[in-house]
Amino acid sequence: MLRQVPYNTTNSAGRKRKAEDEEPQADDRMSTSPSPSLHQRPLPAARITKRPRGGTSGRPLALSRLLETLDADSLRDILQTVCQRHPGLGAEIEQTAPRPSVPSALAVLKQYESALEAAFPFGGNPSSDYAYNRVRPALTNLLEALADFTPHFLPPNEPQASQSLSYLDSATDFVHRLPEWRTFQHRLHKQSAYEEISKAWTLVIHEAAKRAGGIHIQYGGWDQKLTKHNQQSDGRLQEAVDEMSKHLGWMGGQSSAQQHGGRADDLSSVRQELLSGTYGSNLPVHVGPW
Repeated sequence: MLRQVPYNTTNSAGRKRKAEDEEPQADDRMSTSPSPSLHQRPLPAARITKRPRGGTSGRPLALSRLLETLDADSLRDILQTVCQRHPGLGAEIEQTAPRPSVPSALAVLKQYESALEAAFPFGGNPSSDYAYNRVRPALTNLLEALADFTPHFLPPNEPQASQSLSYLDSATDFVHRLPEWRTFQHRLHKQSAYEEISKAWTLVIHEAAKRAGGIHIQYGGWDQKLTKHNQQSDGRLQEAVDEMSKHLGWMGGQSSAQQHGGRADDLSSVRQELLSGTYGSNLPVHVGPW
């Protein structure tokens, strides 16, 4: 007769837990990383550039940075000083610098004119000797600038007659606006400026008449502008007006003022004849077929 052996649940559970502990779990397999010696290589260390640790010390600005801090007046003073010390640099700067244009020259003259206007004392008589003494330095600067810029735009230095005429048209306005002084001696500044600008007009007109059949003075209304300047100057530009008339007459044309004036006279004559009923009385009468 067989004897039943009792089943020990405790031993069975212990063996089961031991088998489960020995078997690797899925999470353990996924978290286990491969061996570094087989699948990974060490990354090269990043290079760190270190500046030499020199002591902080002051140093002057580079020339390019220094020039950036200078305004136009300071830069001009420095260039003039350097050119005085080294005369050879002056010619090189003149060749390197861009040629002044009419607008740039007029802008400089406008600055001098504004300085002259600002120099007048408040109140009082602006034509008095006291006002003249106050503004004389600014007036001298403007007159010297006119005397320097005007020859630059004259032939043969300026080959384009249109540029010369354009400059003279505006420069003459600066002369018109010069102050009128009570003392005769002080008025000589403006009189001298008119004489110089009139000579400049005469030279430009004379040279322009030689080129391209004088087309630059035939068109553009320069005769009208010059006539207006002459009237505003009380006839001080008559020499230039005569030169213009001479060349326009030699070329077989009339000035714009003469053309418009003749046309106005003709229209006025026709109007008078129509009002009086005599229009056409001096025309020949045709009899018979036309």
